[in-house]
Amino acid sequence: MKEQEEDKPKEAELFLIFQEELKGYKKMMSQALESVLENEISSYPIFVVHQQEVELGIELIDKDKVNGNWSMQLSTLEEFVSKNIIDPERINTFKATYKSTDNYFCLFSLSELGAQFIFLPRK
Repeated sequence: MKEQEEDKPKEAELFLIFQEELKGYKKMMSQALESVLENEISSYPIFVVHQQEVELGIELIDKDKVNGNWSMQLSTLEEFVSKNIIDPERINTFKATYKSTDNYFCLFSLSELGAQFIFLPRK
C-alpha cells in the first residue's frame, strides 16, 4: 500500500511534465492520430514517449533532432499485442480503459519511473 502511495506523486509529476513539454507537438500528434483513424489502421493509436532507443511504431520525433527531452513514436494496440507488450488476454481490459481519441492522446511512457500508460488531454 505504501508503494502505491509513493507512486502517485511520480505519476502526477510525469503527467505535468508531458503536459508542458508536449504542448508544442499537439497539432502534429492530432494529425498523426487522425491519419491512423481515418485510414482505419487502428482504433487504438498509442504514442510511445521515451528517452532511449525503442523499436516500436513509426518515428514522429527524435529528441536529438529537435533538441528536446523526449522522442516519440506512433504505434497501435495491435503492434503492442504482436510484440507481447500487452497480453492478448488483456485486450478487452485495455480497450475498456482506453479513453476517447476525440479528447485524449494515449501515451505509453518509458522513463526512469518505469513504463506506464498516460492519457493526455488533446486540448
